[in-house]
Amino acid sequence: MDLSGKRIAILATNGFEQSELEVPRERLKQAGATVDIVSLAAGEIKGWDKKDWGRPVKVDKTLDEASASDYDAIVLPGGQINPDLLRVEPKALKFIKDIFDAKKVVAAVCHAPWLLIETGIAKGRKMTSYKSIKTDVANAGASWVEAEVVVDQGVITSRYPGDLEAFSAKIIEEVKEGRHVQRSAA
Repeated sequence: MDLSGKRIAILATNGFEQSELEVPRERLKQAGATVDIVSLAAGEIKGWDKKDWGRPVKVDKTLDEASASDYDAIVLPGGQINPDLLRVEPKALKFIKDIFDAKKVVAAVCHAPWLLIETGIAKGRKMTSYKSIKTDVANAGASWVEAEVVVDQGVITSRYPGDLEAFSAKIIEEVKEGRHVQRSAA
């Protein structure tokens, strides 16, 4: 599917799961999208690769430079550290919520559904996540499902790195469909 002319933000900070940033970024670029790594500060952020620190990734825009209106979708990589750091950052939460409120695609994998919980997006949705935060997702009012990828009106969730091909393909499909105007507000 051709995503030429589409812009996608990947919001991350130090401690993102390496593959959960890199695989979607590559698949989206291969589909023709422009992909920006958006973070709290300029420079580089460092991933977490299974059991140790991974490779650094260049930040394209800071949250102060990025605007939800510039993007067609947002991708939220997991890992334990990354979403835990981001969920206490008001600018990060506002950026996610602004994209959601504009009826654009929001995709979260692994522990990143914590960010959907913190923004109120999880409530009333069908979602999946890494199994260790299943109770968090359910307590936030979502219906947790054991599946490699779950879509609820343009909100895409997946469980872990083994789901990344299905997760990336679903992001491409949903971005191609466009805005989800029937989606209810969080």
